[in-house]
Amino acid sequence: MSLPPVEIPLGAMRFNSDSQKLEYWMGSAWMQIQTFSPNLNGGARGFWLAGSFYSPQSPTNVIEFVTISTQGNGTDFGDTSEKWKYNTGFASNTRGVSGGGVYSDSGTYMNTIEFITMSTFGDAVDFGDLVSDNKVYPAGLSNQTRGVFAGGGQPGSKVNTMCFVTIASTGNAKDFGDITEARSNISGLASPTRGVFAGGYTPTNVNTIDYITIATEGNAQDFGDMSFRSTMSGGGASSTRGILWGDAATSPYKTINFITFATKGNGTIFGDSVSANGYQNACSSSTRCLAGGGQSPATTDAIDMVEISSQGDATDFGDLTTSSHFACASYSNGHGGLG
Repeated sequence: MSLPPVEIPLGAMRFNSDSQKLEYWMGSAWMQIQTFSPNLNGGARGFWLAGSFYSPQSPTNVIEFVTISTQGNGTDFGDTSEKWKYNTGFASNTRGVSGGGVYSDSGTYMNTIEFITMSTFGDAVDFGDLVSDNKVYPAGLSNQTRGVFAGGGQPGSKVNTMCFVTIASTGNAKDFGDITEARSNISGLASPTRGVFAGGYTPTNVNTIDYITIATEGNAQDFGDMSFRSTMSGGGASSTRGILWGDAATSPYKTINFITFATKGNGTIFGDSVSANGYQNACSSSTRCLAGGGQSPATTDAIDMVEISSQGDATDFGDLTTSSHFACASYSNGHGGLG
């Protein structure tokens, strides 16, 4: 008697020992994961957008970038439409998208989504609106075509909802599903098929890691736990490994974890950041992850870096143009979710 065939879940990943390549299941066939590093004026760019000084709170509209393959300081790119903080973002290899936050002048909780074209300099342009409850401290992640916002909240509440947009178009976000726990201040990172949301605030710091399949709507599932409890640690990734950066809850406040996207499990110690920073904002190429800004305990303009395929402590990359990138959006045009 033969056994029934085993159904392969959409987005499953395997290592092909014949081709020596990583592959993912697209529903009807195994597809090879391609890796690349976009060549835009010298290499992949990492961006930081808006944010605030930690104390006193003083939001900014500054957009700046670095070339991830080199070391050095940030360069001015343009401005967001308003001065705001507590926003998040994600990107394809051509367009960066950010949304959510709080306006500086009125303290209004916002559902605005904006975008930039990352190969040029210029100000952010309107994209559409978030769903009503993903306004403050949501997480963001993407592959090349779709970006997902998760969690966040409004005054006095945290939410477990997710919404998504198609990055190449413009328009309002649509419902995606729910994460496992209502929380804000979450990290988002992705492989080409799988998205991961890690950490957050419920209103206590948590070490929860959830995952989704980006191409299909539905609720998140449990992935494992980080080794630390975190409020808005930074996230960056290659196509196979994710970096969870910034222990904001447990001394010595420097721990970096990593996960392997294809296998569920707990975070593993990667090393330590240069200084004890919380609320760092991370971005990555396919090989290098950067974490910039945050507070330690005052806001900082420092950028740390690690090589994703290795393990060890971070080293200095350079400085941002301002120390006001605390609790801001960050993304790149070369991260692991792009393939």
